[in-house]
Amino acid sequence: MSSDFLKDWLHRNELSQADKLLILLSTFEGPVPLKEIVSRGEAAGVKRKSWANASASLSRLRGLAIHTGAGWEITSSGRQKLTNDGIIEGNQGTINLASDLRRHVSLVTDDEVREYLNETVRCYELGLLRSAVVMAWIAAVYVMQLNILNNHLTAFNAEAARVDSRWKPAKSTDDLGKMKESDFLDRTAAIGLVGKNVKSALKECLDRRNACGHPNSYKIGPNIVAAHIETLVLNVFSRF
Repeated sequence: MSSDFLKDWLHRNELSQADKLLILLSTFEGPVPLKEIVSRGEAAGVKRKSWANASASLSRLRGLAIHTGAGWEITSSGRQKLTNDGIIEGNQGTINLASDLRRHVSLVTDDEVREYLNETVRCYELGLLRSAVVMAWIAAVYVMQLNILNNHLTAFNAEAARVDSRWKPAKSTDDLGKMKESDFLDRTAAIGLVGKNVKSALKECLDRRNACGHPNSYKIGPNIVAAHIETLVLNVFSRF
């Protein structure tokens, strides 16, 4: 959310400190320490000393925000409250699906990839559906490239050279990125990293990404995006 959004809502006298903290939490992608929440509020013009007993205020939110080992985070119920109050846009179906997707994302062990996926789900929650599709696909390709680079590079290069004699052996993810993504999926399947059905599902995701990455008349809804992300989580992120 923009800084103007925070400046608007955080300076409304009718809102409690707990409400303002919940609004601040909604702008983060995942768990965050209290000091970062307060710092973001300070950047929006609310002096640090104004957040008296902020931790106690968050604790009183009772299910709208929770504290984990990594810090505070807003829950789906918290987002629903902000939606009901007209502070953020959304609907119950989107929030429920996003909650399910976050549970899948939590299975991803790589911190960087998990953070990227949390941002993808955040785009989904905000209705930035095309962005969510594109971001999820970019992350999935990167994960597959890393897996090949670290574990199957010799086999991949051999298969790529067999199909195309002009292929120069890849030594980095940048090199792998020079191959068309559709061909990349074919080579990945040929060396046994994904099966026929998985490759087919991933090519559907690639087609969707291509449709969303360029201006056109293609229409997309939240359920399609949720299925797109879930397909990638189950067949790429949770596997590789």
